[in-house]
Amino acid sequence: MTEPTLSRPGRPRDPERMRRVIDAASRQFLEQGFERTSMDAVARESGVSKMTIYSYFPTKAALFEAVIGQRTDTVFDLDAGETLEPRAPAATLSVIGRRFLALMRADEVMGRHRVLFAAAGIQHEACAAFFRQGPEKLIGGVRDYLDQAVAAGALRPHDTRVAADQFLSLFLGGSHIRAMLGLGKPSPEEDARLVQANVDLFMRAYGML
Repeated sequence: MTEPTLSRPGRPRDPERMRRVIDAASRQFLEQGFERTSMDAVARESGVSKMTIYSYFPTKAALFEAVIGQRTDTVFDLDAGETLEPRAPAATLSVIGRRFLALMRADEVMGRHRVLFAAAGIQHEACAAFFRQGPEKLIGGVRDYLDQAVAAGALRPHDTRVAADQFLSLFLGGSHIRAMLGLGKPSPEEDARLVQANVDLFMRAYGML
């Protein structure tokens, strides 16, 4: 997990304690929403004192941002045998696509999105933190990979930020809207075909001719 540099200087972070805080905060934000979640509740559920939590995360928004960032990091946290190889963009984008789709299909993530979209315009602080650690961070990660692939000569030069946004957006069409509305998720086979189709489309647009 990538943690924001918000802790008190010189105070080491206990990884297990941090995990308990993030897990408890994630459940509280999902069940209670941003406004109704309290640091007292997170402290009770995690078994970590509120004073310690505040030493790590000075505000509730900082804690929320860390929760979102932890989930976003899973897209680029590779398993054994998986690599982000600049010279193999089709294979690499397939890995990124599968992981991004798994993230977006997770019940917890969809639930948090529903809560945030319902509160858009009211909970500005929470929405801004979500955007920084969610869409903006994901687009930045894909853009960084595309820059490497262009430098390696595996993709044609292009606006990699726009292309990264386009690639991720391909996964958020009708099937995802249906899932967000609680009308059922696509099968694993359908999602696998979606990943392949999106990578094929992207490579036709930006692959070497």
